Amino acid sequence: MTLHDIPLRTLVGEPTTLGAYGGRTVLVVNVASRCGLTPQYEGLERLQQTYGDRGLTVLGVPCNQFAGQEPGSAEEIRTFCSATYGVTFPLLEKTDVNGEGRHPLYAELTKVADADGEAGDVQWNFEKFVVSPAGEPVARFRPGTEPESAAVVSAIEAQLPG
Repeated sequence: MTLHDIPLRTLVGEPTTLGAYGGRTVLVVNVASRCGLTPQYEGLERLQQTYGDRGLTVLGVPCNQFAGQEPGSAEEIRTFCSATYGVTFPLLEKTDVNGEGRHPLYAELTKVADADGEAGDVQWNFEKFVVSPAGEPVARFRPGTEPESAAVVSAIEAQLPG
């Protein structure tokens, strides 16, 4: 099984997979609405707007595992993201990224090391994973790394199709 085959659910509960974005680079980010890092939604949306036509999909994964900072319902999350940050990229259903209930997607993503060679648990909200068009995780950036940082942009650009 590849990352493209792992069953996922959209924020509105529809089944999907990363394979639905096959041929595109995907930036998978665990997000939260009540976090000090929540303004990163702005940079994530700018990445989507800048690179979407070139083959990037930002994929937000709401998670309530870090200090309860994503307590809302699916509708509350959708409304917040749209009204507050103008988010147009897809969001998945609320998901556990660590621990016993860790989603299979994150079981695979957390095997990837960051720039310091550290793999393992997601540290906090807004950890970022770049997934190649072939479905391979190729880069990991910790929460404090801004979405539009040179390192993230470089990793995305290196994976854009065509």
